Amino acid sequence: MRVVPVPCLKDNYAYLVLCDETGECAVVDPSEAAPVLEAVAREKAKLVAIWNTHHHFDHVGGNEELAARGVREVSGHASDRGRIPAQTRFLETGDLVEVGNIRARTIHVPGHTLGAIAYVIDREGDRAVFTGDTMFLAGCGRLFEGTPAQMYASLTALAALPPETRVYCGHEYTASNLRFAQHVEASNADVTRALDECTKTRDAGKPTVPGTIAGERATNPFVRASGVEQLAARRAEKDEFKG
Repeated sequence: MRVVPVPCLKDNYAYLVLCDETGECAVVDPSEAAPVLEAVAREKAKLVAIWNTHHHFDHVGGNEELAARGVREVSGHASDRGRIPAQTRFLETGDLVEVGNIRARTIHVPGHTLGAIAYVIDREGDRAVFTGDTMFLAGCGRLFEGTPAQMYASLTALAALPPETRVYCGHEYTASNLRFAQHVEASNADVTRALDECTKTRDAGKPTVPGTIAGERATNPFVRASGVEQLAARRAEKDEFKG
C-alpha cells in the first residue's frame, strides 16, 4: 500500500490510496478533480473509488467529474445521503470499503459535521487513518454541526488506534495548530519539538502529513483535553486564536 498526498485548493489534501498489486487506487476527499487526475496519471494507476470523510464542498467538489470518468463507488456516511455528490455507498461504523487488496473500515466520528467518518487501514501491520476534518495534526475541526461531547468521543476513539498508525488529515493547518498547542501547554517539550520540525518541513516546501497517533497523543491539545468541558473551552479559544 502506498498513500500519495495530493494538494488541492489553498490548503486541502486529497489522498491516493494505491494498491501496487492490482494498480487500482481510491481517492480520499477529492476537493477538485484536476490535481487528482494528474496524480493518478503520474502514478499510472486506475482510479476506482472515492472515499469521502464528510460532505463539505472542499472535500467533495471533484466527486461528480471523477465519477463520470468511471469511478465505480463513492462512499460516505449514511447520514450524508443527498449531501455528498454521486454517493453510492452509505456507511456506518464497522463497514468496509476496498480498493484492490486493501480494505478500510469506517468509524463514525461526528463533531465537525454530524456525518463525519474516518477510514482505518490495518494491512499486515501497515496502519493508516484518514481523519478528514475531525482530527488535524495537533488540532481538530470547528464544531459546525456537532457538539463538544461528540468531538471528545470521536477524538478519543481515534486516539485509541495503535500509536504507529499514520494520520492523514484534511488540511495543512499543522503550524497554526502547534502554535496554539504551545499557547495552551507552554511547558510541553513535545509540542516545542514538533513545531520546530513542522517549521523546517514547511520551509522545505513539504507537507507535514502524515503524523502518527502517538504524536497526537503527545501534542494535540484536543486529544489531551481532560474532558468535554476542557475540550469545549479550548475549541472556543482556538476559534479566536490569532497566533
